[in-house]
Amino acid sequence: MKLKRAYEPAAAGDGTRILVDRLWPRGVSRESAAIDLWLKEIAPSTALRKWFGHDPAKWPRFLERYFAELDGNREPVGRLLEEIRRGPVTLVYGAKDREHNDAVALAEYLESRVTD
Repeated sequence: MKLKRAYEPAAAGDGTRILVDRLWPRGVSRESAAIDLWLKEIAPSTALRKWFGHDPAKWPRFLERYFAELDGNREPVGRLLEEIRRGPVTLVYGAKDREHNDAVALAEYLESRVTD
């Protein structure tokens, strides 16, 4: 599983490109994004996203709260795990911060569940 900003060009090695943000990345056309699947329901809730505000100091608490949301969101999590089992997947996100964003958190959550 790879992670890539929506503003980076798609590459042949990306496999299935899945946008995991609730909102479409600003200024990115659908054609240039080359998104195969948009799973907006797997993104953090609007309330959690606004609370976090990409503040690195809130990262540990954000992970706890987002993982709890994901635990209760079985259908999109299951769909994403199926895609990962089928072949290469790139989680696409729009955030500027490459270390503290929902795709990074989601990848961490999924890595422990890929074999489940």
